[in-house]
Amino acid sequence: MDISVVIPLYNEEESLPELTDWIRRVMNQHNFSYEIVLVDDGSTDTSWSVIEKLKTQHEQISAVKFRRNYGKSAALNVGFNIAEGDVVITMDADLQDSPDEIPELYDRVMNKGADLVSGWKQKRYDPLTKTIPTKLFNAATRSMSGIHNLHDFNCGLKAYKKDVVKSIEVYGEMHRYIPVLAKWAGFTNIQEQIVQHYPRKYGTTKFGAGRFVKGFLDLMSIFFVGKFGKRPMHFFGAIGSISFVIGFFITLFLIFEKLMSIANGTPYRNVTDQPLFYLSLVAILIGTQLFLTGFIAELVSRNSADRNKYHIAKVI
Repeated sequence: MDISVVIPLYNEEESLPELTDWIRRVMNQHNFSYEIVLVDDGSTDTSWSVIEKLKTQHEQISAVKFRRNYGKSAALNVGFNIAEGDVVITMDADLQDSPDEIPELYDRVMNKGADLVSGWKQKRYDPLTKTIPTKLFNAATRSMSGIHNLHDFNCGLKAYKKDVVKSIEVYGEMHRYIPVLAKWAGFTNIQEQIVQHYPRKYGTTKFGAGRFVKGFLDLMSIFFVGKFGKRPMHFFGAIGSISFVIGFFITLFLIFEKLMSIANGTPYRNVTDQPLFYLSLVAILIGTQLFLTGFIAELVSRNSADRNKYHIAKVI
């Protein structure tokens, strides 16, 4: 199979018929063999009924419905597990992404060696309250990830080699940073393609202002996981050891100072009467705790088997 189109959706009943017809026209025009994987992220409208009807009209459609809303990352992860195409295309279900971009995306992955091609909506139809924070997050992500050639990490329209989606795990809210996950997995040929962005035709956006706070926290998380996910002791152990050593030597200094005062017959203060002693004690305790945290993290770092376990209501 040439292409799998993975589409996460939540309450998009109006746009689904138009979107699937648009995809079918593009695929037939270029003689692609394809499948459309629709992942209903717990929609509360009639989206699933629409999907069931579309399934009877298009044999290329397969679909999964979550019992409740888990988020876009969960939907993408399940879609990636199902996808069988040599090239996997992701796009949003709101008709703001154009299926007409698919042939060029496919060509760049299949024939020009790209591991991942991320869309860049150079001209956007979103309000400033959305575009300005997005630019700030993209700048921060470029700086921290080292992927300097991408302008929009969170664009829903992307193309992947099959090996990429089968090698990464998307969880939590990490869909914003899939290029970073791909890079950490060893897929370094990450490219960008300018794509058309259309105004939303139906409904309203499903993402509120809270996503920017989550985006910042996810950025910190992905940076930590990428750097220290396989070796948490290198992070916690290093900081803990430094803290412990500083506190230990301060304590030795205070004890040595008291002993020298006794030997010289000069007045001295008890070690426990000095504020510096309590600061050193805190440093020793924090250092010990951080070291033990790193040790425990090493033991559990690979044992998160339930991280992507979802309750699926229906599969067709």
